[in-house]
Amino acid sequence: MNPLEHQLKYPLGDTLPAAGAAIEVAPGIRWIRMPLPFALDHINLWLMRDRFAGRDGWTIVDCGVSRDEVKAHWEQVFATQLDGLPVVRVIVTHMHPDHIGLAYWLTERWSVPLQMSATDFTTAHLFVEGKAISGGERMATHFARNGMTDPASLEGVRARTRYYPQLVPRVPAHFNRILDGDTLHIGGHAWQAIAGYGHAPEHISLYCQALNVVISGDMVLPRISTNVSVTDTDPESNPLQLYLDSLDGYAGLPADALVLPSHGRPFVGLHTRIAQQHAHHADHLERVKQACTGQARSAYDIVPVLFKRKLDLHQMTFALGEAIAHLHMLYYQGALVRETGTDGIVRFRVPA
Repeated sequence: MNPLEHQLKYPLGDTLPAAGAAIEVAPGIRWIRMPLPFALDHINLWLMRDRFAGRDGWTIVDCGVSRDEVKAHWEQVFATQLDGLPVVRVIVTHMHPDHIGLAYWLTERWSVPLQMSATDFTTAHLFVEGKAISGGERMATHFARNGMTDPASLEGVRARTRYYPQLVPRVPAHFNRILDGDTLHIGGHAWQAIAGYGHAPEHISLYCQALNVVISGDMVLPRISTNVSVTDTDPESNPLQLYLDSLDGYAGLPADALVLPSHGRPFVGLHTRIAQQHAHHADHLERVKQACTGQARSAYDIVPVLFKRKLDLHQMTFALGEAIAHLHMLYYQGALVRETGTDGIVRFRVPA
């Protein structure tokens, strides 16, 4: 266990919902888990007892990836966990495949609307329709520019042209927009929408004062650090600054709120975890700065500074994106200068 986890409280201990089953974590809120085909092998999804558009039923928050195995688990949930009631709407926190993958199937199966941010809805459509491809030749060029020169790795990146559509084959044609600060009425309670940036284009978390519950999505996770990457679709961005600034949007929430994260276990200790994240990235930024002192470094050079374990190609795409994000934050702060070598690789160094 990560030692920082000991600073958090887990009201349910090590209890996890079985496949196709649910655990009530707060009045009217049930926790289910779905498998993922990655090293991060699960996503937490939420069922919320609701009355929407004049119908009693359940609101689903986040969907899982589009795989037959996940659909089968959902069917078991429908048969055993809904108390004979229908699904009345689907809410998606953001456009990453494990969150939006089955939104099309769930909304069509139950003939219900999708609610999410406009930025992530539009971005998901661009990825599914091939108008923005996180992979393929453009990603290979992006990574090569940032120091990845190994031919086998670059070829593996070029082959990832179908990564997103394989997990998200379609996105609903219509949606209802959620904006930062909106109030959603779910199950007779008011839920405040909190927009977050850096991890996704416009991530939406939800907070209910009456229940003292935060559905944090991927913005606040108990054990792992949220991935924050510079991608080939936005190569000059500064997402780490956006992410850290977004965490301050939770500062006004109660310290004893129950946090329902997308990965890991429900926990109490929101302010503690946010402080841990700030400290984690401050440490990483200092290590990156030290590595760039006296010698210009590419993002690929920085990956082993940030990640000590062996990485497969899938993990490397996230790690390299995160290394660029740390370099960019320091660069935009003026702590590093950026230069492009005769080999076409971008490197960063502490100015003399």
